[in-house]
Parts: sequence; structure tokens; C-alpha cells
Amino acid sequence: MRLCELSTPFEKDGYDWTEYPRPQMKRDSYLSLCGKWELSVAKDKKETALGEIIVPYPPESRISGISRPLGKDEQYVYRRKFNLPTEFDSENIILHFGAVDQFCEVRLNGTVVGGHNGGYLPFSFDISDCVKSGENLIEVKVTDTLDTDYPYGKQCFKRGGMWYTPISGIWQAVWLEALPDGYFTDLKLTSSLDSITIETAGGKEEKTAVIHTENGDIIHKWTGNATTVKIPSPRLWSPDNPYLYTFTITDGTDEIESYFALRTIDIKKEKDRSYICLNGKPYFFHGVLDQGYFSDGIYTPASPRGYEYDILTMKKLGFNMLRKHIKIEPELFYYYCDKYGMIVFQDMVNSGKYNFLIDTALPTIGLRKGIKHRASKRRRTMFERFAGETVKHLYNHPSVCYYTIFNEGWGQYDADRIYTEMKKLDSTRIWDATSGWFKGKSSDVDSEHIYFKKIKLSARAERPLVLSEFGGYSCKVENHSFNLDKNYGYKTFAGEKELCKGIKALYTEEIIPAIKDGLCAAVLTQLSDVEDETNGLVTYDRQVIKTGEAVMQELSQRIRQEFDKVAY
Repeated sequence: MRLCELSTPFEKDGYDWTEYPRPQMKRDSYLSLCGKWELSVAKDKKETALGEIIVPYPPESRISGISRPLGKDEQYVYRRKFNLPTEFDSENIILHFGAVDQFCEVRLNGTVVGGHNGGYLPFSFDISDCVKSGENLIEVKVTDTLDTDYPYGKQCFKRGGMWYTPISGIWQAVWLEALPDGYFTDLKLTSSLDSITIETAGGKEEKTAVIHTENGDIIHKWTGNATTVKIPSPRLWSPDNPYLYTFTITDGTDEIESYFALRTIDIKKEKDRSYICLNGKPYFFHGVLDQGYFSDGIYTPASPRGYEYDILTMKKLGFNMLRKHIKIEPELFYYYCDKYGMIVFQDMVNSGKYNFLIDTALPTIGLRKGIKHRASKRRRTMFERFAGETVKHLYNHPSVCYYTIFNEGWGQYDADRIYTEMKKLDSTRIWDATSGWFKGKSSDVDSEHIYFKKIKLSARAERPLVLSEFGGYSCKVENHSFNLDKNYGYKTFAGEKELCKGIKALYTEEIIPAIKDGLCAAVLTQLSDVEDETNGLVTYDRQVIKTGEAVMQELSQRIRQEFDKVAY
């Protein structure tokens, strides 16, 4: 099989991941540890040096400098030396990892400071007792067996079709910060249409927030862990006007820079239909499936500009929503969605083994009842733990409006119970319990996938109707395709003009007519090509946009006009 190395425009940025990785809890003390590390592979108590790796790119990726999969019974061992900056004179030094796949143990100067399991969420360690002036040595030992009891996404040892190259090791930013005693450990922001509720963990009793507005600063003082601030002449956040309020919060010793937006997302009934409402008004969510894979770094683009490109390109094509498909991205991705005005429908990352017959073939032809998955206690514990941590991790991002718990039955179990528990954790978002099929009793929406037949849908009065996947139209662009021999998609077009005509017909003849029958959100597969899949609106290397901007913008306008006519 002939596979092609594809370069993205973002590689020209010099593989730079030093931008502050946590924009909603930003401090002055910051030292990036991204860049060159030493990597070794350990097996049978022997360790072999592989050379330099560029963090945060997974070792399987070309731009990491390694381009090597982790073998059976192997472990990767990362090492990096660093000196503390002179201004890091605090007693509390915190070491942060954005994500490490799948299990890791971290040592500093020979002492174990902690470990972590699960490949998608951030974690940190207080290394104050181990760090020293002068040179320090970090060691990170990684094990990744692609344990399917843990969330794993679309990683597969036998990649191909809709399953992709697995990654391992450090794939998000690594960094240090120095903090005063009694520092803020957490910040939770809950907005309404005219106020923001600020909750903190840690910090001293007396706190001050300075909120910057167009009409001057609001200075708000309080004691305790929570307060609500009214915002005069509020500006609401939306894709058309993604207004962010910046603010600082201090307790006299610790100070954080952050931001929030005023927006609500809920379900209301209008004209005997149920709609998802943004800021109290029915809204059509015109979106694409976004899997977050890149030809340069697989899970991690060569620079954060890769995320900006995807978001801004989809906005240029008229979309207002990305369905982030079974992957949790670095916080910078969600920050850019907040900043540029792109709504996120966020999937939980799937666990459990996949079965093509049960999970795809039979449901596609309509056999969707009487099939149940079983989950071990270990898998249930891991999935529910990580789902809860995902909700907490993304809570402050106004762009995140909707969660999907299970996709097409992949690892699905106890959907009704988990829906209830997740809704209690975060009642400020919309919850899609079962995207595609195998529906239970409990969900905020009815969520359908249609690929191989005409789209004919009718909403129930009590629930909004979401077409959470459709399309999958394939167009392979010469010199910009990963697999030269194989191609994967649901309907093939010979060239970009033919693809554009096909997409236009799909929206004109099937999606727009479905709006009068209650459709209020639609997710086209997909943003970009991924490995064998060539059903993206842009190529895997982000070098070619396959569809015309004018055509896509016109379709967006027609969708909005039809929806406004029906819903208002």
C-alpha cells in the first residue's frame, strides 16, 4: 500500500506550541516545556535511545522526528532537562500536562511525583519538594496498549477506512507555573443573558474581580467562594457576534486573567415544535463533523494555527457549528471557537470494542432494536469518570453548547442512567444520549444519522430533531491524498466541481426541505479528509478547499431564511 507524506501550511510556523495553553486561567508565571526532549524505548528491562523528539507531537507522527509506532510490550521514556527561571521564587511549582496517551509515570530528579491514566484530559503535579535551583531532569514513562476499557476514539492498530493511526505518549503541551501559597485551584463560570456567576476553589477569603466592558471596568469585591455580577448593557455571544468579556480575579496574592461570554442554550417550544434556542431564540445549527486529525502531527497540528485554520475556513464556508467527534482537543481549540464564534457539539470519547455488524451494518439498514452492549465494571468506571471530568474541563467555554454521550452504539450501555447523571452535572447544555441509533427513553433531542438513503425526517413535538451525521461525499484530490491505492467514502465524485454540485443538491433537495418538518441542526461529514477517507471539505493536508465559498455561503443563507420562516 502506497502512503503519501503530506505537509500542511502550519509547518512553516516552526513547530511552535509555546502559546499559553490555558487561556481561562492565565498567569504571569509560565514556562513552556514544549520542544526537544530525548526519547527512548524500553523493553525487557533494556532501554534503547531513539533520539530527539519534538513535544507535543506523538512519536507516530512525522513531525515528531521519530515516526515510529509503539511496539508490543514496549514503553516510551521521555527525558528533558530544564532550569527554573529566576522569577520562579514561589514555594509552589506546578508541572502541567495537557494530555498523555494512555498511561504514564512522571519522575523529577529521580523521584516519582505521580502518574495518570487516560489519554485525553489534562493533569498536573505539585513538584515543589523535588525541584531545585540549577538543572532539573523530568522523566515521563509511557505505556499504551490501546486498552479499550478506556476512552480511545478512532485509534486502531489495523488502521484503514474510518479507523486511523493510533498515537501514544505526550500529545499536548507540557508547562510549569509558580504559584503563591493558597492559590486558586479552580474557576467555574456560569452565565445568563445579563450576569456572570464566578465560583472559585482555593484562594483567600476576600477576592476582587475587575471586568472590562465597553462602558468601563466593573470592580466587584466579595468574600467566600461564589458571587454573581450583573452586567449592564449586556452584549450576547453568538457565532455572528462572538463577544468575550475579559477580566482579572485576585485575592491579593494570586491573580488570574480570564474571560467569559453571556449566552444561554436551552430548549423551547415554538409553533408546536421544540427547538434548541441560543440566547432564548430558535437557532439552526449548521455544522460539520470535525475529527481533529492532521497529516503533519496526526492528533496535534504543527502549530495551534491548524485549529484556527479549520475554524475560520468553516466559518468562511457558512458553517456555525463543529461537531467535535470523539476527541477532546487542547484548550486552545475551544478558546479559538469562543473567540471566533464557532459553536461546538462535543462528543464524549468512546470506549469498548467495536463490532461492525452490530454497530454499523445492521443499524444502517434499519435493524436498531433488541441489540444491547455489555460493559465491565472497569469500563463503566473509566467511561463515567472521564465523561464527568470532560464536563468539568470544558464547562467555562461558551462555544461548547451540546454533548453527545454515545455515538452509533459504540460502547453504549445504560444510556438513560448516564444521561440523567450527566444532565445533573451540567444542566446548562443540551445532551444527546444516543447519536445515530439504539435510542433510549432519555435524551434532550432525537438524533439521526443518514448516509445511504434519501433524507426524510419528521420531528416529534416534544423534542428537537438533529441530523447529527449525513453526507460523507468523497472526492480524492491528486497530490493531496494520504492513501494512493485506497479510498473511503459514501458516494464518490470525480472532481471538485462535481462534488460541489452534489453537496448543493443534497442541501437543496433534502436538508432545506426537512426544516419545515422540524429539523433544527445538521452535521455534514466532514471538515477534512482523514487518512483513507476523502470525504472532507478540505484535504487532509489543509492545502485545498474542495468546495466554492460562494456556493456554500449561498446554501447557508438559504438554510437561515427557511428556518426563520418556519420557526418565527
